[in-house]
This record gives sequence, structure tokens and C-alpha cells, in this order.
Amino acid sequence: MVVAPESLSSLNAAQLRELARDLIAKIAHQDQQHNQEITERDLKIAVLDQAITSKDREILYRQAKIDQLTHEMAVLKRWKFGRSREQLDAGQASLLDETIDADIAAIEQELQNLAPEGKTDKEPANKPKRAALPAELPRVQIHHEPDSTTCNCGCQLKRVGEDVSEKLDYTPGVMTVERHIRGKWACTNCQTLIQAPVPAQIIDKGIPTSGLLAQVLVAKYSDHLPLYRQESIFGRSGFAIPRSTLAQWVGVCGVQLQPLVDALKNSMLQHGVLHADETPVAMLKPGNKKTHRAYLWAYAPGAFEDLKAVVYDFCETRAGEHCRTFLDEWKGSLVCDDFGGYKAGFTNGITEAGCMAHARRKFFDLHVSNKSQIAEQALTYIGQLYDVEREVKHLHADERRHIRQTQSKPLADMFHQWMLLQRQKITDGSATAKALDYSLKRWDALTRFLDDGQLPIDNNWIENQIRPVAIGRNNWLFAGSLRAGQRAAAVMSLIQSAKLNGHDPYAYLKDVLARLPTQKNSQIDELLPHRWKPLTT
Repeated sequence: MVVAPESLSSLNAAQLRELARDLIAKIAHQDQQHNQEITERDLKIAVLDQAITSKDREILYRQAKIDQLTHEMAVLKRWKFGRSREQLDAGQASLLDETIDADIAAIEQELQNLAPEGKTDKEPANKPKRAALPAELPRVQIHHEPDSTTCNCGCQLKRVGEDVSEKLDYTPGVMTVERHIRGKWACTNCQTLIQAPVPAQIIDKGIPTSGLLAQVLVAKYSDHLPLYRQESIFGRSGFAIPRSTLAQWVGVCGVQLQPLVDALKNSMLQHGVLHADETPVAMLKPGNKKTHRAYLWAYAPGAFEDLKAVVYDFCETRAGEHCRTFLDEWKGSLVCDDFGGYKAGFTNGITEAGCMAHARRKFFDLHVSNKSQIAEQALTYIGQLYDVEREVKHLHADERRHIRQTQSKPLADMFHQWMLLQRQKITDGSATAKALDYSLKRWDALTRFLDDGQLPIDNNWIENQIRPVAIGRNNWLFAGSLRAGQRAAAVMSLIQSAKLNGHDPYAYLKDVLARLPTQKNSQIDELLPHRWKPLTT
């Protein structure tokens, strides 16, 4: 209701009240719009502030990481070219050279990944030119042409030239050269020039194909061949690749494959039963030219879980904090031995599941040493438990639990009562007392499998996965650095997991390294060993 000021005197009370209500409603509406505008403005400012804060944190993180990597690279270069290197024996110096070259290449790749898009450092002007690949090596021509040779203007394009790049490929015993030919097509009408894009490579502008890189990685981390031996093998095949070049390839591949290992770890931590074990590995300290005992930890889903995988974690010590860091917030049943490093996790929601094989080993060693009748009887009891396990190994978890309850539990109770009785007769501190005490003190953990059909009776599954490492360290003697050990752990995780899923690790890595540069982060799980399907048969 709109009324001129001079007409207000002619209005009655009801009309005035209606006019007042209209004015109040109009003012309220205007206030609401104003408040809404203020709220939207404040919200936009808050979002912008949050984005700026997040960007600032990202810049600070990137700079801190760049500073850390730059410092690490400077230290590596001092080790490589410093006088202290000359004081190492030939074996240490050889491994150190390979390790440092690989570590430097890995750091350079990480720095490139951290650099803002489009702002990577230019190659040095004095970088040596790559030698041409030997002319006598067989060539395989691979043509890359545009999907269409019709210009946007409607004219037919004409081929006016080509770019050729050569990649070194290797299949066991045979070295070949891939000639990638990218034709140039031009439109005579509008002068448009088109060309197929350069195929994405795991090592940008490098000469190795994914097949050659897979061969180097499998030979080093599965067949345990140091790079200087591979250099000789490649030489016999027609082209001796310097070990420094091989080391650079290994370093870059380690960085590029790490997201896949992280995804494998995340997939493994979704399961409720895990195995854990650790084994010592010597690690070289270039600064004092000595080795010290580092540890390779191994984790795998339970033997009855549907995921077949193993993830290795290389750490400088055996401290339990490494296990807690790896497992993070995971809560489930952890099958492990009696090592104290796992104990802290059992107070934070993790359920301890013991290893009957470790208990058996105590009695077995006792029987071998002095033919103990007590040890012999204990081995008989444990053997009966394993007889049941062989029967239920391939059954469903519920069926396995039912049979364990009806057959294994009475045996376990008899064994437990027998041990308690024998322990009362044995002198403290004797070898027999120690063997009995190991099982009695851990009895709840050792028999937890009886009440859970998803739990295995022992930790042998992960011990089998860590055995290749124990065999390999006899060949490579020690890890050259912490970074080198972590890189080895990552690549070995993928190789061993591929084997567990029935894949040839060479074929698996060759395909993964070919697809990884163009694989979306959201689809990285497709390349995990237990989900991998090759693009070609």
C-alpha cells in the first residue's frame, strides 16, 4: 500500500495500521537482504582466507621439502666426490657409487615433482650429449600419426616430414631399439601443422623403454644382481649401459613407483588381520665408512584374508615406533612373535595373536640338544594341533572355527594343563623351564586362533615373504643408504606382491611402468598387483 505524505491525514486507523505493517515488512525484507549480502560477503572472504592460508602452508611445505632435499643432495655429492670415498674398500665403493647416483636421481625427480607446474629447472647448457645407440642393434619401427589427416578448415593434410626418437628396449638376452616415428602433417591452405604427441614415458626424455627398466629393477631387487653385474650382462647383449646411468634409472623409478606402494599399503590396512615380522639388514654409513644394523619390516594381510600382498618398510632401527608409525590408526589382530616392539600397540586397540611355530621352535631346539622327553611330548601336542590345521586350511572361517572348537580346543587345554604340571617340577632358569615359560606366558595370544576362524595358527606366512630378503642380502651384503633401503623396500613390495598373485614380475612392472605416466590418481588402484590386468595378452 503506497500513500503520499499529504494523504496520511485522510486515512482511518485501520488503514494506518495496514500501512505501518507494510512499512515494517518492507524494512524487514531490506534488512534481510542486507544481512544476506553481508553473510555471503563474509563467507566469500572466509573461503578466500582459507584458500590463502592453505596455499601458504603448501608453499611453506614445498620450500621446507626443497631445502631438505637440496641439503641431502649436497651431502651425497660430498660423499661421491670427497676424499672419504677413497678410503672405502672396493666392494663398499662400488655399492656406494651405485647408491649415490640412484639417490641423487631420486632427489632430482622429487624436486621436479615439487616444482610448480611449468616451472621446472632447465637442463644445464654443458650437459653431455647422449651417445647414439649402436647401429648394429635391431630396430623396431613404431609409427605415431594423427587420428585424422583432415584439417579443421576441411582441406586434406599432407605429410611434410617426421621426428624420430630412439628408445633402448630389452627382453632377456636380446637388446633392440624402438624407433618412434612421428609424422608431420601440414595444411597447404591455412598453414596448420599437426603431429601426434610424444608418448608419455616414466623417465622423461630418457632412452629406456618400460621393458628395459623392468628388467633392471627385477634383476636388482628379485634376482639380487648389483648394477655393475648388469652392466656386463648388457654389454654382452650389444650395449654396455654405464652403471651410473642404471643407478639414475633405478632412483627415478623408485620415486615414480612410490604412490603405487602407498596405495598397496592403504589397501592392506583395510583388512582386520595382519602379519608382521622384521629382519636385520646392514646399512652403510658413508660418513664413517662403517655399516650398522638396520631393519627391514614386513607386513602382510592374514593368511586367510582375500588379499595377497606384502609391504616392506626399511627403517634404521628395530624400535617399536616404526611399527606404530606404519600401522598408524589401524585396529585389528596382529600375528607376530614375542618381540617387545609390538607390545605398545596392544595397549592401543590392537589384538595380539601369537605364533605357535615360535613356541614349537623352543621345544624343537630343546629336543635336538638333549633329546628331552618333555620337549618330545610338547612337540607331539603341537603336532596334533597342526594336523587339524591342515584339515581346515581351505574351509570357510566359520567352519574352521567350529572344527577348531570341537577338535583343537580340547587338545590345547590338555597341552596347557600338562605344561603347568611339568613346570612345577622344573628348576627355574633351565632350558626346559624357558621353553615352557615362553608358551605359558603367551598362552592367551598363542590360542587366540581357536576362537577366530580368520586367524592363522602361526606367523609362517610372513616369514615366507621375508625369506627372499634374507637370501638376497647374502648377495648385496648391505644397503648403501637409508633412502636406498627404502627404495629397495618399495620395489620389492611390488615384485613380491606380483609373485603372490601369480604374475611374472617382469611382465607386471613392464606394463605398470608403461601405463603409470598417464594413469589417473583416482584409478591408481587398477595397477595394484592383486587388481592388475595387462592391456595386451
